[in-house]
Amino acid sequence: MIDKMIDDVPKRLFVGGEWRDGEGTFAVQDPGNEQTLCEVADARESDVRDAVEKAVAAQDEWAAAPPRERGEILRRAWALMTERAEDLALLMTLEMGKSLTESRAEIAYASEFFRWFAEEAVRVEGRYARSPAGGGRMLVAKHPVGPSLLITPWNFPLAMGTRKIGPAIAAGCTMIVKPAQLTPLSMLNLAALLREAGLPDGVLSVLPCTSASRVAGTALADPRIRKMSFTGSTEVGRKLVEQCAPNLQRMSMELGGNAPFLVFGDADLDAAVKGAVTAKMRNNGESCVAANRFHVHSSVAGEFVRRLTDEMSAMKTGHGTDDGVQVGPLINAGQRDKVIELVDDATSRGARATTGGKPLDGNGFFYAPTVLTDVPADARILREEVFGPVAPVTTFETDDEAVRLANDTEFGLVAYLFTRDLDRAIRVGEAMDTGMVGLNTGMVSNPAAPFGGVKASGFGREGGAEGIEEYLDTQYLALSL
Repeated sequence: MIDKMIDDVPKRLFVGGEWRDGEGTFAVQDPGNEQTLCEVADARESDVRDAVEKAVAAQDEWAAAPPRERGEILRRAWALMTERAEDLALLMTLEMGKSLTESRAEIAYASEFFRWFAEEAVRVEGRYARSPAGGGRMLVAKHPVGPSLLITPWNFPLAMGTRKIGPAIAAGCTMIVKPAQLTPLSMLNLAALLREAGLPDGVLSVLPCTSASRVAGTALADPRIRKMSFTGSTEVGRKLVEQCAPNLQRMSMELGGNAPFLVFGDADLDAAVKGAVTAKMRNNGESCVAANRFHVHSSVAGEFVRRLTDEMSAMKTGHGTDDGVQVGPLINAGQRDKVIELVDDATSRGARATTGGKPLDGNGFFYAPTVLTDVPADARILREEVFGPVAPVTTFETDDEAVRLANDTEFGLVAYLFTRDLDRAIRVGEAMDTGMVGLNTGMVSNPAAPFGGVKASGFGREGGAEGIEEYLDTQYLALSL
């Protein structure tokens, strides 16, 4: 069954509605057993230039398409994703490693961006008003920004794509998608699905490539590409901002995180531990919104650590396709080595692992779910994004100290806080220097809500009513009467 699925998945470049070979191929690996799944076409600079030409040629006609028509394409794509959720989830587990339960959840989440933006497509509004000075009129309209480059990461192979592709289609933008080298199969499969849903040729290209800079550099050097949306590391994001500067392309940047998880003395510990497991262990901890450091009031820290240790130690680790698995492998050896490095640094400085604290033997890039206590302030794991199943715990005494600890980072994507005190929840929540806050919940992602951060976590928003605005330009017409 798996062999047939892999055989049926597209592995060539998708350029403006046409499947073609690349310069060569590269291997896609199953991180759960380190076996090669297949070979995928590797895009050349000429393929990128062709994709740009296709996007530019299709832009005017696509922008003129009725919003309802664009919305119906998205609606059909949502229905197809829902219908084929099991196959899509299995493919995602094979190339990325997350459990089938996690993959099914991502398919549901990813498809909802298509349903949400199918509805937003017909709600792009302008305004007509009388000039304050009298006489004249002001007409404000929204138009698609134009051909866009969309770069997606490996950790959510479909959701990070649909929340960019959905608003681009709804707004009337053509696009080129560069999926991550580690997980290109889900996005190539999505290209075929969108074509089946009725997306016209030229509107979408998907270019897997061993060199992200080859795709980005070639596309962004063309001033006809008017928008770039990127999800990935802050380090790469800074380089892409520089590449967009010469042609002043619009940007949406969803970058790294270092999410604090605050547990106050009056918190419901059952809810806090449940929220901690959700916020930490979703996607094996390989998520920009994963809780990265746990700051717990000293009065409940011991009990919180005990309960969290019990929950984490009981989680079943294994290949994502195996029954009952909750924690899959990390994406590759490099990511596993980074987790090892950060945990070893913390323990060398005095931190103690109450469970886990080491990689697992055998094939696959596995690391045991880990809780660290007595973590010193100078441990790297409190400053750097761990991107793995590790929960470092520190304590605080006052609300002001909790806020200071939470905001003591260059990042500002999301924060979580647990308290039964509504006044504290609002006061501390508003003090968080982050784009998102989870109040008594370990899950903030929602297609109907604006997703994004501040500071080194980027700018721009995806999802919600705000998401489509990233793909629209505002035009003002002055009318003299």
